[in-house]
Amino acid sequence: MPAETHLAAEGTLSWQGFQTWYRVVGGDGADRAPLVVCHGGPGMTHDYLSSLAALAGTGRALVFYDQLGNGRSGRRPDAPASFWTPELFVRELETLVESLGFDDGYHVLGHSWGGMLALEHATRRPRGLRSVIAFSAYGSSALFRTEVAALVAALPAETRAAIERHEAAGTVESDEYQQAVRVFYREHVCRTRPVPPEVVRTLTAMGQDSTVYTAMAGPSEFTMTGSLRDWDITDRLAAVDVPVLLVSGRHDEVTPTAVSQLREALPSAEWELFEESSHMAHLEEPARFHRTVTGFLAKNDVATR
Repeated sequence: MPAETHLAAEGTLSWQGFQTWYRVVGGDGADRAPLVVCHGGPGMTHDYLSSLAALAGTGRALVFYDQLGNGRSGRRPDAPASFWTPELFVRELETLVESLGFDDGYHVLGHSWGGMLALEHATRRPRGLRSVIAFSAYGSSALFRTEVAALVAALPAETRAAIERHEAAGTVESDEYQQAVRVFYREHVCRTRPVPPEVVRTLTAMGQDSTVYTAMAGPSEFTMTGSLRDWDITDRLAAVDVPVLLVSGRHDEVTPTAVSQLREALPSAEWELFEESSHMAHLEEPARFHRTVTGFLAKNDVATR
């Protein structure tokens, strides 16, 4: 990071009439390129990724932000569903990076949808991008849906029937449906018990305003109906010209099969599969996750292009 760059600990970026909240932690090491952290959802907040602040222990600056429509950033509850597109969030990420003065070098770590966003960003070959960590991300919504359907089919018969029945009837707000979804989440989203408070904060925030999630995913990831339903980046990944680390869990809702598709489209990418994790390896196997990410960032702090 350039010596003359000065980062506010917390701020709000105004761009094109929108407001994006961000927070910076760390940043004492001038030889460490900053890391921008993109949360998932779409429609979650950065809170569940807050333990990644430990990555600042090496002096690296980390930038957390709540994507437009979520958390502490500006809300657009009355915007039409067509407003919420991947391109909107790519513009937001580009504008944030530019406003923070990261042109001389930065990394991006994205989780789930955030990893998909990070890959979209990388296909534009932005100036200064050093590497991408795509954490529990996939490259094709069609394959993801197929894999999730197989995971649902493997659930206990009563749980599976409740999910299928309420999805078909459009009664996804029912207690029975919500209980069935929690069974899936305990196995394939976060296996840590008790559920970490930062995850609870994020899920509570998303429950209070699900505008973005509903518009981009739909009522659930089981039957995607939003703008991500037909999303597919696999034929564009050849444009990515920076190192990529793929991270996922053995029990992840983004299955090894879905990540394998990314790996094949990014032949030089590294892939770390966490055997005891589902969708949140940073909470399920935190020590190994920290070692893996820290090592990858350190060896890619120097530009390779």
